[in-house]
Amino acid sequence: MSFVQDGELENEDDENDTDEEEDDEDIIGLGEIEDHSDNDTVDSGCGLDSDSKAKLEKVRISTRDDYVKGTVSGSIQASDRLMKDLRDIYRSCGFKDGTFSVELVEDNLYEWDIRLKKVDPDSPLFGDLKKLQEKESKDYIQLSMTFKESFPFAPPFVRVIYPVMTGGYVLSGGAVCMELLTPQGWSSAYSLEAVILQIAATLVKGKARIQFGTPNSCYSLHRAQQAFRSLVEIHEKNGWYTPPKTDG
Repeated sequence: MSFVQDGELENEDDENDTDEEEDDEDIIGLGEIEDHSDNDTVDSGCGLDSDSKAKLEKVRISTRDDYVKGTVSGSIQASDRLMKDLRDIYRSCGFKDGTFSVELVEDNLYEWDIRLKKVDPDSPLFGDLKKLQEKESKDYIQLSMTFKESFPFAPPFVRVIYPVMTGGYVLSGGAVCMELLTPQGWSSAYSLEAVILQIAATLVKGKARIQFGTPNSCYSLHRAQQAFRSLVEIHEKNGWYTPPKTDG
């Protein structure tokens, strides 16, 4: 198994987002979550709907309270950045049109449950998702994305939770094998929305297929972490695999 070398991702920083930058400073310490977009409708592509605002406000209050109590496991810097990325995702077209969904696991800002619901309709994976819906009434690929307190200067750890897959640069245990998810390939400028979309594209590029009939018990956090560490060590020595242009 080789790591796939990734294309350019959208940068988080934008010189034109001065209003957003002012709003993003010290998010955990701010008042209620505000949306400075001109249009706050669901179809605007930039506004927050009321449900998303409520979720962000709930997380903001919970995280702030944890800091006051001294029970939070992350850092203020990481929490602020994760809040910003989550808010940007709630505003994004990919989230609003159902391409993917993001939920926090037990309101934990450092553990995201991501479901990829739309992939290239010309790919075999698209057909597999249709079949999965018929067989198990589920039509998504479920990912776990977890963050360290050193985020955004350290990459998130991403693994497939469901279903069991072959190909697509998915390792044993479910870890996703991408250069941008390693310390060498990661940049703090990457937006998490862009990372999610890149993962979906990589699964298709790597010809991922659903392994029907294989129990999910073969996937675990320990196995995923172990497989990922081993591959990182190998590719730190041997470099990264760049797929041919004909592969996408």
